[in-house]
Amino acid sequence: MELPRAYGLLLHPKSLPGPYGVGVLGEEARGFLRFLHRFGGRYWQVLPLGPTGYGDSPYQSFSAFAGNPYLVDLRPLEEAGYLRLEDPGFPQGRVDYGLLYRWKWPALRAAFQGFLEKAPRSEWEAFEAFQEREGAWLRDYALFMALKARHGGLPWNAWPHPLRLREEAALRRAEGELAQEVAFHAWTQWLFFRQWGALKEEAEALGVELIGDMPIFVAEDSAEVWAHPGWFHLDEEGRPTVVAGVPPDYFSETGQRWGNPLYRWDVLEREGFSFWVERLGKALELFHLVRIDHFRGFEAYWEIPASCPTAVEGRWVKAPGERLFARIEEVFGRVPILAEDLGVITPEVEALRDRFGLPGMKVLQFAFDGGRENPFLPHNYPPHGRVVVYTGTHDNDTTLGWYRTATPHERAFLAQYLSEWGLGFEREEEVPWALMALGMKSVARLAVFPVQDVLALGSEARMNYPGRPAGNWAWRLFPGALTEAHGARLLALAQDTGRV
Repeated sequence: MELPRAYGLLLHPKSLPGPYGVGVLGEEARGFLRFLHRFGGRYWQVLPLGPTGYGDSPYQSFSAFAGNPYLVDLRPLEEAGYLRLEDPGFPQGRVDYGLLYRWKWPALRAAFQGFLEKAPRSEWEAFEAFQEREGAWLRDYALFMALKARHGGLPWNAWPHPLRLREEAALRRAEGELAQEVAFHAWTQWLFFRQWGALKEEAEALGVELIGDMPIFVAEDSAEVWAHPGWFHLDEEGRPTVVAGVPPDYFSETGQRWGNPLYRWDVLEREGFSFWVERLGKALELFHLVRIDHFRGFEAYWEIPASCPTAVEGRWVKAPGERLFARIEEVFGRVPILAEDLGVITPEVEALRDRFGLPGMKVLQFAFDGGRENPFLPHNYPPHGRVVVYTGTHDNDTTLGWYRTATPHERAFLAQYLSEWGLGFEREEEVPWALMALGMKSVARLAVFPVQDVLALGSEARMNYPGRPAGNWAWRLFPGALTEAHGARLLALAQDTGRV
């Protein structure tokens, strides 16, 4: 896949400013699109958009297909007369997930009641058409969420056995008893996909493309694991026997134990990889380019016994990545996939990536802890430039935060290397822009920068600390923080480096 020479910004929709506690798919999102368009940006990259539970991680979603109801803009529902919004006094600059949970779900339920009472026939027909069109995943998801609510939020493998094992009589009884709750969760999905679809149309009208993010694994407490337990390594009680993660690395001395159940790839392959075909098909409806997180897991994945509390004990197990991507090509042709090829990358992983022409990733914060042979240094990028360069990702500190904790070697090497490219800085607050300029100058076809680096923010704006169970994913833009001056500086960099 060939990328244009362009630049984009990384910002999760939850991080947009706005009055109701979390960023939504409304005017603020459209404003961000217009900012990108006006100042030469070609891409908006987001994090996974699925509904989240405990810990609020977008990489641990209740569904591989559903959208997050937190992202639904309630203001159009107020305009339609379905509810009346009052300012709940949310803090600016961060998401208070506890307060958000206590406010937004009741607000959505109130809006649904208003819809039931006041919606015109045309809206009902659109909602019914959505349910029919998306039924392959929506029926399981809506019932899963209704049952979760009935059982106080417990994971599905703690429900009563008849529901845990999906006995037909128990499911029929639940569908009857919970019909309105099931309809409510289907309705929130209709709202999400309608608003996202409108946002995508506006992006296309402006010439901005959307980059999605797909976790390789699904959450244990998800509709897919409940509905299709045979796809995963589970015991008779529905609990994982082995789980996903990565061995000790840059981020953690004990590795990362993600806890996701691992696929039974033999079963998925016998079914023609239908789960992945359907999942990718849905992603391609939503995005123009799809980043698949932990791409190396398609070649081999780190298998951790479920009984182990860390990721230290584990083993590499081969995965059928080449056969999977051959099937994907058979269905879709060459697809716009970006491979997150970070971590323990072997020649076999690189061969799989290159066999299907997938762009990889380069992170500049990783470039200065060694010598000149470091593959993240721009002079080592492949001449064809089929890579996407980042200053950092959602798992990294902000670039200013990184520099403030960098070793003397890293600081000295950075200053020397920048000077070789005609770049430099006088104050530490200028380091993010120096690294962005370096990325822009590189041969990488696409350069993507977190908005925190555009604003030159420190560690207080970090999005995620890998391995930390709580307190992540909360950073938000303050209203007006992203200014015309920031945009003009981005545009000038893009023009100087041929990215407009």
